[in-house]
Amino acid sequence: MNKQKLFIWLLAAAVPLVALLPLPDFWIAQLNYIGLYALVCLGLVLLTGVGGLTSFGQAAFVGVGAYTTAYLTLNTGMSPWLTLLVGLGITAISALVVGAITLRMSGHYLPLATIAWGLSLYYLMGNLDALGKYDGLLGLKSLSIGSLDIGQGRLFFILTWAILIAGAVALLNLLDSRPGRAIRSLKGGSQMAEAMGISTFRYKVTIFLIAALFASIAGWLLAHFQRTVNPSAFGLKMGIEYLFMAVIGGVGYVWGAIVGAALIKLLDDYLQVALPALIGTSGSYEVIVFGIAMVLVLKYMPDGIWSLVARKLPRPPRKMDWQAAAPLSARSKPGMGELVLKVDKIRKQFGGLTAVNDISFDIHAGQIVGLIGPNGAGKSTTFNLITGVLAKTSGHVTYRGHDISALPSREISRQGMARTFQHVKMIPDMTVLENVALGAYTRGETGVLSSMLGTNKSEEQRCMKEAQHQLERIGMGNYLHEQAGNLAMGPQRLMEIARALCCDPALLLLDEPAAGLRHKEKQELIKVLRQLQSEGMSILLVEHDMDLVMDVCDHLVVMEFGTLLTQGTPAEIQASPAVRAAYLGTEH
Repeated sequence: MNKQKLFIWLLAAAVPLVALLPLPDFWIAQLNYIGLYALVCLGLVLLTGVGGLTSFGQAAFVGVGAYTTAYLTLNTGMSPWLTLLVGLGITAISALVVGAITLRMSGHYLPLATIAWGLSLYYLMGNLDALGKYDGLLGLKSLSIGSLDIGQGRLFFILTWAILIAGAVALLNLLDSRPGRAIRSLKGGSQMAEAMGISTFRYKVTIFLIAALFASIAGWLLAHFQRTVNPSAFGLKMGIEYLFMAVIGGVGYVWGAIVGAALIKLLDDYLQVALPALIGTSGSYEVIVFGIAMVLVLKYMPDGIWSLVARKLPRPPRKMDWQAAAPLSARSKPGMGELVLKVDKIRKQFGGLTAVNDISFDIHAGQIVGLIGPNGAGKSTTFNLITGVLAKTSGHVTYRGHDISALPSREISRQGMARTFQHVKMIPDMTVLENVALGAYTRGETGVLSSMLGTNKSEEQRCMKEAQHQLERIGMGNYLHEQAGNLAMGPQRLMEIARALCCDPALLLLDEPAAGLRHKEKQELIKVLRQLQSEGMSILLVEHDMDLVMDVCDHLVVMEFGTLLTQGTPAEIQASPAVRAAYLGTEH
């Protein structure tokens, strides 16, 4: 994040200098268009590059902003500055409605839905008499401040790029914050994000809204720059072109939006002249070139052009300015021996198959309980029933006296129950510190707007301090600034535990934490578990390593074919003929 901000500030310093250069008006106009297109692409960086949601409908939101100001200024005489606010309001309502309908879709359905939205709005604009049908609206006012005309030339260039730079800084501020980490977690899958207490649907709607607002501002600027609007600038072709700009430049990078917009705008203008002259006939041959380029980029350079620059730049470690920050508020903890979790006859049926059949057991404060059984016994399903990932067919789960049976996983996390996963779930391109700080999501309150404005520094420092503390607590203090995707399996699993501990849970659920670990790493894991137990932590452990289970667990629950075979102390389980026959083997 730091290096991207540095380049943005350098760009901010360069804008007034460029405005003073004796450039021809044509090139100033080109820079204006690049700034407008880059503003739309900024929204796609957030929506597609960070959030993993593909939209072909951003041109439609550009049209909402453009047509709102065109209609109101021409028909009511309203100030363009007021029409900007009205346009943002209409865009927000449109984005919330469209987002609420489409963002629960997944796979190819979401892009198809955004295509449908874009086409619908395009034909609506082209068929309404009030909007001039396909001829559009002409004669818009130029933007002005008092008697100063800023709607053309160099002053409009400064305005456009100032808005673009402000949007870029706001976006970088957002991504480097508690809500930003929640947004970045969307690409890691909803199961992980929801387990951290994050409402994935809410954040999908939020980033869809922000991207739409960026597009609407660009539309407002475009309308007053061209002083005319018509549907051709807001159709599906432009929606695809905006996405193409973002992907070519680097859809995961703020600078990728600017690079992509500049490259495609300049190349488009050149090819529109060069290709017909070369071929000898007129036509939109540049579309063919861009189509081939898109395929090649997706195959050989999927992270875009800016990624080639970003990889060569050193990644400075995060400034550790949180040492004097106050700690995050701690949850109330149960007294030693107090009942923490009661699982009462939970059942899960998938059609005619009963995966979990009336399982019951208790966990008390300071107790490590192991859930064991052969492969296919139903351990992970039981785990997911407890944590709210799967809905129960019947039965109840009570956590610290509250029935959580019907709660989704994000609400269970907010109650103070944290978990890890059978297969490590993380965000590979985030640092270890950032991944772990994601676990503190439920302990913060800062919203998206304050994060974009950069007024969340105090809470951010507290979250980072907590993440560092939890990493040091499990012996990973030297990994803070390491990229998570570079870690070996052992440190990755310990990182997951640290992330869960950032939730400040009273109950920690670990799903096969020793899987894939070497002997030394298992010994480190045992040390961590014992340390947590000594601090009063309750732990539910699903594990296949019997030596580890017998070593650290106080109580074992044995499952077979979805049913409870028996439960008791490790010594009692080892002595059970039924367990030896079903799971441990007679030699035990």
